[in-house]
Amino acid sequence: MRKLPASAAEDLLEIVMRRYERASTILTSNRPIEDGPTMFGDTPAVAAFLDRLMHHAHLVEIRGKSYRLHEHSLAARTRKAKASA
Repeated sequence: MRKLPASAAEDLLEIVMRRYERASTILTSNRPIEDGPTMFGDTPAVAAFLDRLMHHAHLVEIRGKSYRLHEHSLAARTRKAKASA
């Protein structure tokens, strides 16, 4: 939603390095991994962060309409049905 600070890649790298091969880490994003250099800047820290993050990773890609928007649509239909009843 807003521009990440210049230190974002280094901060994420530090977190991943501390957890690397010691603990599980779940990271969610609505952006593809290929956008990493665009989001964080094309720096060595980004390459290192993505390398360690992807090593032993299980990638789950969810496609389709947003579940959040689905819930909003259901709520709107419910309100409309109640208003017309």
